[in-house]
Amino acid sequence: MANIIDGKTLAKKFKDRLKDEVTFLKGHGIKPGLAVVLVGDNPASQVYVKAKGKACEEIGVNSFQHTLHKEIAQEELLWQISELNNDSNVHGILVQLPLPDHLNEEVILEAISPEKDIDGFHPLNIGRLVINQPLFQPCTPLGIMKLLEDTGIDISGKEAVVVGRSNIVGKPIALMLLHKNATVTICHSRTQNLEEKIGKADIVIAAIGKPAIIKGNWIKQGAIVIDVGINRLDNGKLVGDVEFEEASKRASFITPVPGGVGPMTIAMLLHNTVEAAKRQSKGLKV
Repeated sequence: MANIIDGKTLAKKFKDRLKDEVTFLKGHGIKPGLAVVLVGDNPASQVYVKAKGKACEEIGVNSFQHTLHKEIAQEELLWQISELNNDSNVHGILVQLPLPDHLNEEVILEAISPEKDIDGFHPLNIGRLVINQPLFQPCTPLGIMKLLEDTGIDISGKEAVVVGRSNIVGKPIALMLLHKNATVTICHSRTQNLEEKIGKADIVIAAIGKPAIIKGNWIKQGAIVIDVGINRLDNGKLVGDVEFEEASKRASFITPVPGGVGPMTIAMLLHNTVEAAKRQSKGLKV
């Protein structure tokens, strides 16, 4: 049976260390601050924003929540972001996605100052990631890399398959794995012979958002499986993109859903916020 990669425990270790860093920064008159902008009343987004606020409170980061009407004009939202860009108490800005359909997500994300883009979605930050000179790396992919690191397995030379090509997870994690000298294949909805490709992978990153679409018997014996998917079934149960029970019989390491990637995503959000505070404070070292 596979070793379970415990995202909750690892996230707590990161948060404990970050709490010490925040205490140090406050001793030097620096209070790290994260502004979260929530547009509308999407229930899932409200849950995520609440969780982020609670995590900030746990380690002593100031949390500024801006809840805006779902019909807000794009110009007004851009003005709000501009105000946050110029607020010295705010070191990181996060616009909760998805946005209402009438708002241009690309324009909104590009309006965030790259120095405060702790989600790592700004084109400049994505470009820096491509050339392996990152300023901020997207939180979920960064969390995945920390989970892989925790297994003690050397990524160099391994065959990695990423299932999903989103700008938030699929593409960035493929780049990060490539920078660690993995041989990376990106699969998506048009990929042919998905089972065959996954069957050759030493590392499988599942980030496609379809419950149990990756069958357990596809997994190569001894592979590492990172399941990013969070899917709620009709009975209310949360499951990943991988058939967990069967995959666990073949994998050497596997993340659970929930309790795997999710906690690390929030931990990396806090990590990026603290790093932003240090950078904006003349490079203060902790």
